[in-house]
Amino acid sequence: MATGSATARGRRQAQRAANSTAVSGAARAGFVARGVIYLLIGVLSLRIAFSDGGGEQADRGGAIAEIAEKPFGAVLLWLLGIALVGMAVWRLTEAAFGQAGPDGKKAGKRAMAAGRCVFYGFVAYSVLSYAAGEKGSGSGSSDKESQDITAKVLDWPGGQWLVGIAGAVVAGAGVWITVRAVMRKFKKHLKMSEMAPKARTAVMFLGVFGGACRGAVFAVAGGFAIAAALKHKPGKAKGMDDTLRAFTDTPAGPWLLALIALGLAAFGLFSWANARWRKV
Repeated sequence: MATGSATARGRRQAQRAANSTAVSGAARAGFVARGVIYLLIGVLSLRIAFSDGGGEQADRGGAIAEIAEKPFGAVLLWLLGIALVGMAVWRLTEAAFGQAGPDGKKAGKRAMAAGRCVFYGFVAYSVLSYAAGEKGSGSGSSDKESQDITAKVLDWPGGQWLVGIAGAVVAGAGVWITVRAVMRKFKKHLKMSEMAPKARTAVMFLGVFGGACRGAVFAVAGGFAIAAALKHKPGKAKGMDDTLRAFTDTPAGPWLLALIALGLAAFGLFSWANARWRKV
């Protein structure tokens, strides 16, 4: 009985901590950090659209390297990494206790929160490792990483199926992200009543445009993974950088990449709007 009471008391304390101002602040800092990364990826993509980009990478690694080159870059990277840790912690509390909203405690939503916790934990680790001096940790090419992992998995028994399924999952996630953005599903997570009319219009545009472009990148990257599985060629798999560059191979040429670049930058700004108005 005493053990059960202590467990229940501990759970209540943990839940109070999850709903605390500190966790809310950590989540908002995380959205700011996510916005910085996507805004920089958008800028790098825009450079690449009309030039070779000077060897720059339009992915998380490229964004980290871009920050590192600025004055006080090391300090900024530490702040960025710590903010991303805050995002991971917030997602962990969502996985443990449920999200804000009437359907936030559903098993599916908590599982998604757990997955996002792992993802942001990895991103935070890569940024902090780079800031600590491991230059190859956070700024490595996403394309090389994707191809190396694909090559290893393809050598496993049933590897083609595994790569194909993973590609289908990523492509499906991209379509899901795009559809939700177009349908403005994000509205239920925002404090719409606190926005001025002009701010509401701007946030709606950034959420739809930015989310749709982000989803398109995921969908195309998943398609490349499926192609790698079908042809048993790891080189067909592409990270974010090569996926973005692939948009220039379409009939629209660099203009399509420029549009996607603006969309990713818009998603960065939308992330900052989440930092201000997200229900956490």
